[in-house]
Amino acid sequence: MSIGQRIRTLRLRSRLRLDDVAARCGLSRSMLSKIETGAVKPVVATLVGIAAALRVPVSALIDDAATARTVVARRVAAGDGWETTDKGYGFRLLIGERVDKTMQPFLFRARRGEVKPAPLRHAGEEFVHVLAGELDFRVGATTHHLVAGDCLYFDSDEEHDFAATTAEAVWLAVFHEAGASAPVSRARARPATPRATRSRRR
Repeated sequence: MSIGQRIRTLRLRSRLRLDDVAARCGLSRSMLSKIETGAVKPVVATLVGIAAALRVPVSALIDDAATARTVVARRVAAGDGWETTDKGYGFRLLIGERVDKTMQPFLFRARRGEVKPAPLRHAGEEFVHVLAGELDFRVGATTHHLVAGDCLYFDSDEEHDFAATTAEAVWLAVFHEAGASAPVSRARARPATPRATRSRRR
């Protein structure tokens, strides 16, 4: 089942109209309809908004629902499981076998010159760890140049965008969805001191 089909199935199951869901997530009725039919391939930020409107985890829109509590993800072929977006990057959901989780991990892949500039914004927080290549990652008015091994953590309701600066960049992004409860054992943990990044003002 495609992402669009899952969205439509969940919407109808909740007895919601296109207008209802579109209004909740800030999309036009026409845009949501195009996403459901597969005419538009949305970015992850848009999927986060639709998931919130449907009151389901974003992973429920990307993978078939499963009930596993402990999940081991083995290595898969590099070309398996990637979704594309109209913005010009690819992503792959990790740990889709567990749907009811407070963190949503993804792999992202972008190539230099292929990502269309367009600001992103969604509820929650986001953690980024660059695995290969380099990219410019803008949060608000500051652009951080990240290389393999660098990390970034920010409030994802702040406008952000990114672009690969090498032939290809691959990074892990972990989304903490708005309204999700942190595990009790970690709720009182003090945040780690962030690593300094190379930044420049636009």
